[in-house]
Amino acid sequence: MSPAVGPYSPVRRVGDWVITSGQVGLATAADGTSALAEGGTIPQLHQALANVTAVLASEGALLSDVVKTTLYLIDMGEFAAVNEVWVAYFTEDRPTRSAVAVAALPVGARVEVEAWAYAPVR
Repeated sequence: MSPAVGPYSPVRRVGDWVITSGQVGLATAADGTSALAEGGTIPQLHQALANVTAVLASEGALLSDVVKTTLYLIDMGEFAAVNEVWVAYFTEDRPTRSAVAVAALPVGARVEVEAWAYAPVR
């Protein structure tokens, strides 16, 4: 899980709901520094989804508990390639998703993922 890049919580549990802030493709190195995954949108999406998975886990939720996502892309021309990655992470009962084209994202990211999970305390 990468650190927040602003004054917000990466994840919040409200009753049975777990809500993540938007996760970008930042990875934390062993020395504690963070950097975007190299190679563009697809590697960054893999890392962003790994970050979503980690923040959900911190509240006892799983990726399979996700019911709603928002995907932010700086290049909608990459939409088809993003979908190929998406189906590898969300295989059955896929969450609803909104895809939003944006001019820019924090820290120079190319993609950002927000998730809402319904995860009753187990």
